[in-house]
Amino acid sequence: MWSRKSALIGLLVLFCFHTTFFTSAIASSQESLLGSARVVFQTNFGDIEFGFFPSVAPKTVDHIFKLVRLGCYNTNHFFRVDKGFVAQVADVVGGILAPMNEEQRQEAEKTVVGEFSDVKHVRGILSMGRYEDPNSAASSFSMLLGDAPHLDRQYAIFGKVTKGD
Repeated sequence: MWSRKSALIGLLVLFCFHTTFFTSAIASSQESLLGSARVVFQTNFGDIEFGFFPSVAPKTVDHIFKLVRLGCYNTNHFFRVDKGFVAQVADVVGGILAPMNEEQRQEAEKTVVGEFSDVKHVRGILSMGRYEDPNSAASSFSMLLGDAPHLDRQYAIFGKVTKGD
């Protein structure tokens, strides 16, 4: 599993079709929300594949894809790892080791309106980080390492882990 040490992230965008069958009702309902696009985070601890919920958080998904296509998450890191709770990816403006070009910086500094939904914060969910302002999400996000119902309807869920742990 994750250690408290930061893991460098390299991104590889993959567009593929992938179906995984889950036994729980929550996982099954989440599966039906998944679009076909996938992103793979290549970390020091192995690859993690993410799927996205474009029907749940279309603006957030679009924003994350733009950041990925521009290479904004390359050389980024997990700045917070709380076992059983979250692994949080750093905001790309201050989190990446490589210098950003102007196009990357402009996209990374944009914020996304809070797209809160009835999807539950359970293990594997991807959820945007934000400040107190519900419309302040930019590029930091969390990967849930356990269930966190206290986050429900307060943070925009935009996807889930489809492979890796």
